[in-house]
Amino acid sequence: MPPAPEERRDREALAASGRALALALCIALAGCQSGGTRSSVDDDAIGAYTGSLEREPIWLTDADVIQTPAYSDIWDRIRDGFQLQEYLDANPRIEQQRLLFASRPESLEIISERSELYLHYIVEQLEARDMPLELALLPVIESAYNPFAYSPANAVGLWQFIPSTGLHYNLRQTHWYDGRRDVMASTNAALNYLSRLHEMFNGNWLLALAAYNSGEGTVSRAIERNQRLGLPTDYWNLPLPRETKDYVPKLLALSQLVTTPEAYGITLNPIANEPYFAAIPVKQRLDLARVAELADLDEEELFQLNAAFTRRITLDGPQRLLVPSDKAELLAANLALMKPQQLVDWQEYKVRPGDTLAAIAKRYDLRVSTLKDANRLRSNHLAIGQVLSIPAPSGAATSLFAKAPSAPRSYRVKSGDNLWDIARKHDVSVRDLQRWNRLSGSSLKVGQALLLQGSTRQVAKTSHSPTYYKVRKGDSLYVIAKRFKVGLDALKKWNPTSSRLLKPGQMLTLYLP
Repeated sequence: MPPAPEERRDREALAASGRALALALCIALAGCQSGGTRSSVDDDAIGAYTGSLEREPIWLTDADVIQTPAYSDIWDRIRDGFQLQEYLDANPRIEQQRLLFASRPESLEIISERSELYLHYIVEQLEARDMPLELALLPVIESAYNPFAYSPANAVGLWQFIPSTGLHYNLRQTHWYDGRRDVMASTNAALNYLSRLHEMFNGNWLLALAAYNSGEGTVSRAIERNQRLGLPTDYWNLPLPRETKDYVPKLLALSQLVTTPEAYGITLNPIANEPYFAAIPVKQRLDLARVAELADLDEEELFQLNAAFTRRITLDGPQRLLVPSDKAELLAANLALMKPQQLVDWQEYKVRPGDTLAAIAKRYDLRVSTLKDANRLRSNHLAIGQVLSIPAPSGAATSLFAKAPSAPRSYRVKSGDNLWDIARKHDVSVRDLQRWNRLSGSSLKVGQALLLQGSTRQVAKTSHSPTYYKVRKGDSLYVIAKRFKVGLDALKKWNPTSSRLLKPGQMLTLYLP
């Protein structure tokens, strides 16, 4: 309780006289030390010094001194950053969740170990925004700190964003990259979302957390209902879905367990209060398995840090890789020393009717095992429309064009046709013709349309597959012919509509071995 005004004035007067006496003594002592006598300091001088003390000096307080506690364990740092502990009064809903967590100590210990890769980064981002560090425990509830977590509602990643909310917060989602699984991008999005909800619900973190779980509309409607009925509108009294009613108590119960884990028989894995990973820029399209070799990394750990690259290839998304901090310098140096031919470039292929893994592998001069490994396939079964990743050596020329499989064609059966004649005429096998058209026998009907794949007659004569090249600024037919070691006349023949004046972006057809 603050002191009374009169008492405070008496104390201030006493303190001022004490400081004046101390100063006078210091002056006298200074005079003695210099060899002079007491008379060298007259009363007027002392009066001048004591008179100056009538002005209140500036005294440093604890608040004026910036103190940064030195934490060795990130859990200590988190405990000191808790801001929601005022809600931990005896509450049966929190107590229930605390008992449930405490009954499964092994699960929490596993999650704490899993969080080691991401926790420091998340704590840093929360502190930068002055947000409660209880929020660093939110991924425990959302995903058990698993970046690959996937819910029936199609929510993905540490923070469990559904596709629409992810896109709203700029989390890119493509065949190659899903920002909801990117620890940096998704954390930034989650904190933006939570900050917006905190502001929307007038600085009430419990309502903001409830809205993060069930949506701001659900919470707003519950508040409006209670207002109409004259009921309390705080979180604990709102008619919310069961999951949302348990959501905030779970977080608060977790914070209690983190505060005193030993009281509940829980051992939290000590986590160093230092960055676990560093981001290094990459410009090449890289296979994460190859990157792991370069930096002597565990491939699965690298993928845990870069889970957003859904095909384990840096073909889309931010041009950076997250790697353990102690390996970042080594990997950056090795990448800089790599030659273009040591890299791998990638393209997509969409499976069409009649395709087999063997046929696609042959078309791209690959082994079936290579194609299966690149696409994490457990069997040779393919589905129509399935997208495959096709690896190819990367280099100055091959990175500019992609070898394209010939387009499917159709042939309408005429009178007198048979499978053998049609197959020979189109340079394909009878077995392939049957497979492409799902024919169990050899009978055909006049007018029947047959699907044909494989090389055209023109390509068959050249014994080459078509390749497409995108014209760059400064290119000419002569330069392109020389680059790919083909005749200028042949290049003109393959591209009869092209003139010598090429335009950047124009596509040319080449037939290369």
